[in-house]
Amino acid sequence: MPELPEVEVSRMGISPHLVGQTIKAFVFRTPKLRWEIPQELKQLEGQVIRHIRRRAKYLLIETEQGTAIVHLGMSGSLRVLDADFPAAKHDHVDLKLTNGKVLRYNDPRRFGAWLWCAPNESHAVLAHMGPEPLTEEFNADYVAEKAKGKRVAVKQFIMDNKIVVGVGNIYANESLFKSRIHPTRPAGKLTRKEWQLLVENIKATLEIAIQQGGTTLKDFAQADGKPGYFAQELLVYGKAGEPCPECGETLQEQKIGQRNTFFCDKCQS
Repeated sequence: MPELPEVEVSRMGISPHLVGQTIKAFVFRTPKLRWEIPQELKQLEGQVIRHIRRRAKYLLIETEQGTAIVHLGMSGSLRVLDADFPAAKHDHVDLKLTNGKVLRYNDPRRFGAWLWCAPNESHAVLAHMGPEPLTEEFNADYVAEKAKGKRVAVKQFIMDNKIVVGVGNIYANESLFKSRIHPTRPAGKLTRKEWQLLVENIKATLEIAIQQGGTTLKDFAQADGKPGYFAQELLVYGKAGEPCPECGETLQEQKIGQRNTFFCDKCQS
């Protein structure tokens, strides 16, 4: 599943090609992805794209007459192509530009979404979200206060979008390992010092992943079609049964909150 770094990489990849350009037309090759594709998106035809922002794992393509909201789901990707480039299997949505280019959305599993939001309104999918992890608002004081009295596993806690957005499974595993914190520890039991270390590692891990173009495990590709290279940097994710890169003990795997979790019982406490 594309996580925050992959979505940010997509934003950075498509923005230079879209911002300032005029939307010519939308092409929908399926009526439904995760949800029905709203026909109101066609109201954006003829509009100039003013900004492309990211909120959590959503991309917001903004015009004066409304916003197209895109979620990549489990297997979605965006590419900028010549408008006459033939559509392939799983190419479900085209956003055509008047300059002869097209933003093409591919999604084999169709768990992604294209949504519409009217001007000066906020969509329900963006409600009740915590701060962005790469902002100053996400800090040790904030998260330690939120964690007080919480018995939920720290891994589940940092993956809760109401606490902080965009810390997906891959990066939660990696950040906890770098912080030497066991993923099953109750969030309320972490010390202020441990929260400081974990916050620093979450930020650093996400920033490195963005620099590396995200993580390609199966479907994700950057806007130019290239894979993300952070998979080469993974220390524990997907490596159950392999030796720990720090101590050599066998890495473990278990389900936490229905998500595969990877850790070293010796290094993480």
